[in-house]
Amino acid sequence: MSTEKNREFMKSNFAESVHQRSDQTKGLPFPPLQKEIPAGASLSVNLPDPDPGLIIKSDFFQLIQERESRRQYTPESISMTELSFLLYTTQGVKEVVGEGYATRRPVPSAGARHPFETYLALNRVEDLTPGIYRYLPLNHQLLFLEETDQLPDLLATANLGQRFVGQAAGVFIWSCIPYRAEWRYMDHGHKNMLLDAGHICQNLYLAAEALGLGTCAIGAYDQAAMDALLELDGVDEYVVYLAPVGKIPQEPV
Repeated sequence: MSTEKNREFMKSNFAESVHQRSDQTKGLPFPPLQKEIPAGASLSVNLPDPDPGLIIKSDFFQLIQERESRRQYTPESISMTELSFLLYTTQGVKEVVGEGYATRRPVPSAGARHPFETYLALNRVEDLTPGIYRYLPLNHQLLFLEETDQLPDLLATANLGQRFVGQAAGVFIWSCIPYRAEWRYMDHGHKNMLLDAGHICQNLYLAAEALGLGTCAIGAYDQAAMDALLELDGVDEYVVYLAPVGKIPQEPV
């Protein structure tokens, strides 16, 4: 894309499409709220309920002031309860509405379409085998996909040599299934999808900070390598954003 086309992409074009008919207005079935579980997949792992008792920073203004990108992580593991809290506060489902048409979650999304899947590349989470997982938000579960040899190195390479990504306890990876939003908003839904990804990651920043953990948003990555790591087709589903999470070194008193 040229600079001019990129600038146009950032603008709203809803008024120009007022007479177009979306698949929603044509009466076509809405896409599933959650990606299907593949045949032969491992049993899903039940996550503990999100526990607000984990919060160590409860002052909202303090969270806003102290939120920052953190790129140094200790070798410590994070707990299942911490992981559960972070998953729920970013993409957990509060309510399914409209006979399965949409969901309400802790983050906003245009038309409540929530076109994302959350994958996890986990190195160190208590009671979990290292490897690749997918979050199942409708039931607050994890689906184990595969063990991956040399996962830290693969993550560093796929993130253009940013080694700290692979050194985290785990990496949140958000893929987009664009038809979930295209079904309603057609071609002008793509800008909204990127805005929605920002909402998710900001919640991760605030939730991690509240638990005393660190994270750092990553937008510079090798698209083909990240899609291949998750076995995505790169057309109907592809990675759009990611963020490593881990324990952080204690600041001197």
